[in-house]
Amino acid sequence: MNKTIHDLEPKSLWKNFSDLNAVPRPSKKEERVIAFMMDFGKSLELETFTDEVGNVIIRKPATEGMKDRKSVVLQSHLDMVHQKNADTVFDFDTQGIEMYIDGDWVKANGTTLGADNGIGVATIMALLESTDIPHPDLEALFTIDEETGMTGAMGLKGDVLKGEILLNLDTEEDDEIDIGCAGGIDVNAEREYNEKDIPSSLIGYKITVDGLKGGHSGIEIHKGLGNANKIMNRVLFCASSEFAVRIAEIDGGGLRNAIPRESVAHIAVAKSQADEFENSFAKLAATIKNELEIMEPGLAIRCEKGSLPNKIMGLGSQEKFIKAVYAAHNGVYAMSASIPDLVETSNNIARVFVKDGKIKVGCLTRSSVDSAKIDLANTLKSAFELAGFEVVFGGNYPGWNPNPDSEILEVLKSKYQQLFSEKPKVVACHAGLECGILGQNYRDMDMISFGPTIKGAHSPDERVRISSVQKFWKFVLVILEDIPKK
Repeated sequence: MNKTIHDLEPKSLWKNFSDLNAVPRPSKKEERVIAFMMDFGKSLELETFTDEVGNVIIRKPATEGMKDRKSVVLQSHLDMVHQKNADTVFDFDTQGIEMYIDGDWVKANGTTLGADNGIGVATIMALLESTDIPHPDLEALFTIDEETGMTGAMGLKGDVLKGEILLNLDTEEDDEIDIGCAGGIDVNAEREYNEKDIPSSLIGYKITVDGLKGGHSGIEIHKGLGNANKIMNRVLFCASSEFAVRIAEIDGGGLRNAIPRESVAHIAVAKSQADEFENSFAKLAATIKNELEIMEPGLAIRCEKGSLPNKIMGLGSQEKFIKAVYAAHNGVYAMSASIPDLVETSNNIARVFVKDGKIKVGCLTRSSVDSAKIDLANTLKSAFELAGFEVVFGGNYPGWNPNPDSEILEVLKSKYQQLFSEKPKVVACHAGLECGILGQNYRDMDMISFGPTIKGAHSPDERVRISSVQKFWKFVLVILEDIPKK
């Protein structure tokens, strides 16, 4: 399988991507991939080191005739989002990603592919090991933990990098050049509840919401994709409004930056209402599926009899919990007034977990306007606090303010048009890029972001277009040849 990937062009890039994908690299557990990158840099006899938080830096001197050019930082992140289909047996902590070719796409077997941001990492590796590619002084920056907190970028001190221009290789449309991005903040709500014994008059049910597409909670938040946590909560709200329904457990969603695809709830219903409950459930499930039919044709909402739970949530706590999640905003909150078609502010209700007397709800709120980000975070906080939750903000990171007068932007625009006979789209994105954080300590560094076409990032549908990687590689090479002089 990987041998076929190795045969793709450019071979050096795909070889490095295959080697990288053989190394487990979940966020917060990057020890193995850090060691892998350290060994890679040292094997090339290049200056290679880690900073105090674990970012890997590799330096390569300019080639002949390029020493008078500004130095360039090539930046990508080492970690990847780990998501898999419910029926896929896979251990991200021990297994390498299983890849295959499908037409013009490289995909993974039932898991995320890691093209975000593995293609960027592999591109930098190919440049570092090259012997015939002209380039100025290069400084490769491989950051850690981008996907779950950007702590690598946040921890990078202002005296580590020497470069004057930063090329961030972490966007996902090959005709776009990014000059700005949204910031984000985690909104985590928790509360305890009293567990009650189950009356013998109840019967157990298992409710499952799955078959959703999922995806990137920034880039794809505007598409109207289904959120498994909100769908499950709607089902429970409607059911508990009509019937004697009691919640025992809920396990929905996962990573904060992935639109949740699946949720499972264990509940109990009065035996005397079982038939009526099942009929009502079937009608509601059909209604929701009909609403989302165009965007989510694979959505399944199932209810099946199961074992009776040991404990259930107290009725008062249950009502407050359901109403709080119902009130909490999910999806696009505001569109940008200054950049056409750009989502300004959004929220993703990423995680809902109920078990053993504890409720946890995790959200990722994004905005390109910092004050709007905090405003929506406070809106969510208010809804949850009214229901008795304790709310904590965390992982706050800034957006990246666009600089339309960037010198390196002019280089990229000119080279793109020369190569591909069309103008690139100069955009800002609703995803979180590390440029905004890095710019806090490197305010004079000229930054730009671009990359190949990647679809379905943060979901098992993630795939990267082969022809786009070839286009991207060609673009990188001509950019490095035409870096401005010092």
